[in-house]
Amino acid sequence: MAANAVLEEIKDTKKTLVLHTFMDFCSGIGGGRLGMTNNNLKCVAYSEIENAPASTYQLFFGNEEKNYGDLMSIEPSNLPDFDLLVCGFPCQTFSIVGKRAGFEDLRGQVIYGIARILKEKQVPCFILENVKGLLNHNKGKTLNAIISMLKNLGYDINYELLDSSNYGVPQMRERVYIVGIHQNYLHKEFKFPEPVKEAQLSDYLIDSSSEVLPVTNPTFQKYLNNKYNKNKFDIHEILKEDYTIIDTRQSDLRIYKTKCPTLRTGRHGILYTKNGQLHKLSDLEALLLQGFPHELAIKAKQSGIPMSKLLSQAGNAMTVNVMEKICGQLISCLKV
Repeated sequence: MAANAVLEEIKDTKKTLVLHTFMDFCSGIGGGRLGMTNNNLKCVAYSEIENAPASTYQLFFGNEEKNYGDLMSIEPSNLPDFDLLVCGFPCQTFSIVGKRAGFEDLRGQVIYGIARILKEKQVPCFILENVKGLLNHNKGKTLNAIISMLKNLGYDINYELLDSSNYGVPQMRERVYIVGIHQNYLHKEFKFPEPVKEAQLSDYLIDSSSEVLPVTNPTFQKYLNNKYNKNKFDIHEILKEDYTIIDTRQSDLRIYKTKCPTLRTGRHGILYTKNGQLHKLSDLEALLLQGFPHELAIKAKQSGIPMSKLLSQAGNAMTVNVMEKICGQLISCLKV
């Protein structure tokens, strides 16, 4: 048989798949979910082991879907059927700021739990998200092991480092995204989304109730006058320009003009200038910077959940805009 005839025969065996449903694993507060539902997909269930983000998730989306809890304890046969698996699998073991234990840490082994579900449920597609540190963890061997394992399950794999600030939110957030499509359903090559128009900080730093921090605040003054920063910054000049971001962490102080630095679970020291004053980044603004819609950010802020918890949950979420764009690309490459 001629080579091109063989290719046509293989092509004819490909199954047509229209994505309808997904399951949200390691869901956090639902950034990944929103990216999928914005593409008209339906969530059939989710999996979140931590009580606090699970409560916020229920606040946002209700109690219609079951929370299956710890992914590693799930029996795949008990799960409903779904077309797409979404998972922001634990990043602490691969993060630059963590101990980077990788597969030696139980959290790092969640990827094996994901693989087990993919195999036993015969899931057609998946989107995974993790920190930038995954790329070079153990000199790249960790990522290579993950990719090899997923390919052995029959998936065509693509991965890319994307920055949220290129996809409609003014937050510099680099994350690794891994997209898998089972070879039975792949009709054309998957390509990651192209960048979109840059977003403006002024559209996101809009919380009229955000806390004002006096320039004379002793803690802030310590940052300005420690041995690393003394005589380096003129706060009065900085205050003249609205929406300048001031990031304080450990003894360091950094200035950003058009974008917010990465929101993180443990980083709550982000300030910004507005009307000649210093404002603390609020929980509402953190959620907006992650692409959550204004109505959900307001609901969270008015819910009574402590601001510190919401800031942490926002910092641990997936960026809605990026997940939405990736899902859109996935849908398009499944079309015949």
